[in-house]
Amino acid sequence: MSGGIGSYLIVRPHSPKRGEPLTADEPTTLPGLFLSAALRYDRADALSYKRDGQWLHISSRQFVERSENIALGLCSLGLRKGDRAAILAANSPEWTLSDAGCQFAGVVDVPLYTTLAPASVRYILDDSGPKVLFIDNAAAYERVSEAIAGQPTVEKIVFFDPPAADAANAISLAELESLGAALRAQEPELIGRLVNAIEPDDTATLIYTSGTTGEPKGVMLTHTNLISNVVDAAEKYSFEGRDRSLSVLPLSHVFERTGMYVYLMYGMSVHYAESIDKVPDNLQEVRPTIFIGVPRIFEKVFEKARIKAARSNPIRERIFDWAISVAKEYASVIERGEEPTVSLTAKHNLADVLVYSKFRDFFGGELRFCITGGAALSDEIYLIFTGAGIKIMQGYGLTETSPVISSNNPQFKRLGSVGRPIRNVSVRIAEDGEIEVSGPGVMSGYYNKPAETAEVFCGDGWFRTGDIGDIDDDGFLFITDRKKELFKTSGGKYISPSQIEQMLKASRFISQAVLIGNGRKYPAALIVPNFEMLESYAQHKGLEISTPAEFCDHPRIHDLIRRQIESHTTDLGRWEQIKRFALLENELTVEGGELTPTLKVKRRVVDEKYKAAIDALYADQ
Repeated sequence: MSGGIGSYLIVRPHSPKRGEPLTADEPTTLPGLFLSAALRYDRADALSYKRDGQWLHISSRQFVERSENIALGLCSLGLRKGDRAAILAANSPEWTLSDAGCQFAGVVDVPLYTTLAPASVRYILDDSGPKVLFIDNAAAYERVSEAIAGQPTVEKIVFFDPPAADAANAISLAELESLGAALRAQEPELIGRLVNAIEPDDTATLIYTSGTTGEPKGVMLTHTNLISNVVDAAEKYSFEGRDRSLSVLPLSHVFERTGMYVYLMYGMSVHYAESIDKVPDNLQEVRPTIFIGVPRIFEKVFEKARIKAARSNPIRERIFDWAISVAKEYASVIERGEEPTVSLTAKHNLADVLVYSKFRDFFGGELRFCITGGAALSDEIYLIFTGAGIKIMQGYGLTETSPVISSNNPQFKRLGSVGRPIRNVSVRIAEDGEIEVSGPGVMSGYYNKPAETAEVFCGDGWFRTGDIGDIDDDGFLFITDRKKELFKTSGGKYISPSQIEQMLKASRFISQAVLIGNGRKYPAALIVPNFEMLESYAQHKGLEISTPAEFCDHPRIHDLIRRQIESHTTDLGRWEQIKRFALLENELTVEGGELTPTLKVKRRVVDEKYKAAIDALYADQ
């Protein structure tokens, strides 16, 4: 590259809307972030991925050069600043390279989840109007080919792997990079002109919300939105270019996307998980020091450990349960700022040898801390992992806020909270309890939706999050519920479903729970049992049942779940108590449409999909 990495970049003065920069050379655009990180750290293993059983690496310099070539390749296809390009692919270095290429070109990228139904893909393509679609491979193309066929704006499909034989106007990513390299040779100064034409307030990406309550909306996030979030959310974490990360959550989600920018900006070695099924193996190979995950991941880890103990023998199960109770007690004492007693410390040390060390080994044994968001983390899971020596920092945010609003961190944390607002972000609580936010990470608006944009902003410009919460005397934010998810019984009582669902999931026999009852006389619940724990229970009780359908129909299992519900919801008010429940044979999944990619429940979808079961619970109301 003529002149070296980023020699063409014009350094702009820091935006006054961002507050004081943490460093004098703090970037103001995403290309600036990529370039400054490559110069500062120059890693040989900036991006790492596994192919044919071997971990391969892309260096910082290769990352910049390939990204620039993709940008120039897009330019050769006729894309100009402000045009859109969609990305429909699983996590991979090609995903990150394509994203970076768009940013170098000033092209707005539109990420799409690989789990989207073809109709949803078509809706987003029609709404955003991309000229180019990046896609994984022929199999991914075949799944959504009907949604792409006849779409009026997509002029070229860029495959990460060789193109599908029946895909019109298709090229490979390698061919796109070759087009860019040829254009670089003809116009060596062009990449500099493209990058320096980008302004901090230009839209960088268009991310469509997952639609838990309605039609997806395209959230317009600028370079300032994303850069400010990367810098301000990371301020209290001592990232020093020595960390390793494993990318697991979909890059189509803003949480993992911003996490990727944090990895790159602070010189971490990024590894891409091969697949969800391969995450346990990849954790052992990579031994990450930083891990970003949604609460369900930690719940699943705990469930598997608990099931393993239950299936071994009664003594090991009792030891496991004892160790978990010690972990919660120990962590609670530490959270209160107190010193554990000698007796508690001795028990904790023994439990560490017997149980906790295995928890840490599951994550590779070298974690400094985990960061979680996207949904609520229960206090119980937090205490268990904290007591086991795995530090979990829970944060809070939305796609519309780039995403982080607040976060616990190694310096300041509080049980049950989502931390204090990050640097340069202000939070207030409206009269009705809604959390409102102001700061440089707040979106510029919803694409093509001026009315919806106006609806979520107050008259003084503060953003309405749609969440209910409060702030304690020390500035820690606590989330109560989603404003739109609160429901009212026919008796006029408001109920917060997520808190009650967390109570239910504390039972070892309950895997998932959805509270229902809007406009009904009383609340009820749809429950997905933990079938593996039920198998152990049935074996212990001598019950001859084995299939999910049999478990869901058996009166002894219904009695067990009823007792579990009662014992885990003793603190509820009379109007909040669950009167009836239905057991579901199948887990709620992203693929099934009941969960968002960050594993939050799509209540509208659940209401529609399980209407018959819900109506049956209220048949004699």
